[in-house]
Amino acid sequence: MEPIEIPIDGVLDLHTFNPKEVKLLLYDYITACREKEIFSLRIIHGKGTGVLKKRVQGILKAHPDVLSITDAPSHAGGWGATLVALKKS
Repeated sequence: MEPIEIPIDGVLDLHTFNPKEVKLLLYDYITACREKEIFSLRIIHGKGTGVLKKRVQGILKAHPDVLSITDAPSHAGGWGATLVALKKS
């Protein structure tokens, strides 16, 4: 299986990924965004039952480079997406 190339633009859609891959994926994506000096992210986890959202937000809260997280406004996915502010230093 070949690796999936993800554009590094500050928006990460998790719909096509296995939940087991989420932690490593988020860590790698945050690193790549910081390298490109992208400090505002939108992580799309979907609405569903809320299990993936809780997992994503738990991972983000524990990440040392994350400054804050919040649910996206309705026009950007509402509670189906999480906005992330990364530390700049």
